[in-house]
Amino acid sequence: MIAIIDYNMGNVGSIKNMLSRIGVQSLITSQPDELISCQGIILPGVGTFDKAMENLLATDLVPLLIKVVMNDKKPILGICLGMQIMAKNSEEGKLSGLGWIDAEVKKFNFGVNKSDLRIPHMCWNEITPKKSSRLLLHNYKNSRYYFVHSYYMEANKKENILATTNYGVEFVSAVEKNNLYGVQFHPEKSHKYGMKILENFSNIL
Repeated sequence: MIAIIDYNMGNVGSIKNMLSRIGVQSLITSQPDELISCQGIILPGVGTFDKAMENLLATDLVPLLIKVVMNDKKPILGICLGMQIMAKNSEEGKLSGLGWIDAEVKKFNFGVNKSDLRIPHMCWNEITPKKSSRLLLHNYKNSRYYFVHSYYMEANKKENILATTNYGVEFVSAVEKNNLYGVQFHPEKSHKYGMKILENFSNIL
C-alpha cells in the first residue's frame, strides 16, 4: 500500500488513478496511523514553496515523516513541488524546506540571450540519467515526461543527482538518496513513461 499525502497541495486524485491503472493499491491520507502502516509514501506538490511547507506543517505530520522516512527508511517519492520541499530552501519563499536533500531551489533566469524560452517550463521533455537506479529501470527508449515549473532543484552533491534535463540550463530533474526519490516532472501526467516510473517505485517497496 502506498500512502499519498494529502496536504491540499497536489493533484492526488490523478496520482491515485494512475497507480490504480497499474494495479498498485494506494490511499490518499493525512492520518498518522496510515502513514505508519503503509509500505511507501508519495509526496505530491503543486503551487508555491512556502504554501506547501505551511500546509505540511499544519498537518503536524513532519515529525512523523522524519521518523518513518529518515529513521525507519521508508521509501518516499516526491513529485514536482514535493521534490523541491525536500531541499533546504527555495528562492521562491522564505521558509526552510525539509532539508532531506542537500540542495537549494532556484528560479529559471535565462537573460536576454535565451529570452525565447518561456517560464514556466511547461512541455514534454527528456531526462538524462546520471546513475543507475531501480526508479528508472527498463524505461522506454527516448522517454519523455511532462514538466510544468518555474523553479528547479540545484543539488550540492552529485551523488544525489539521478537525472538532469535541459531547458536553457541543465537542471536536476530527478534525485535519489538512499530511500529518498524525487522527480521534477509529473509521472501521473506522462502517460506510459510516467506509468513506468510509478510501477518502478512500487517495486522498490
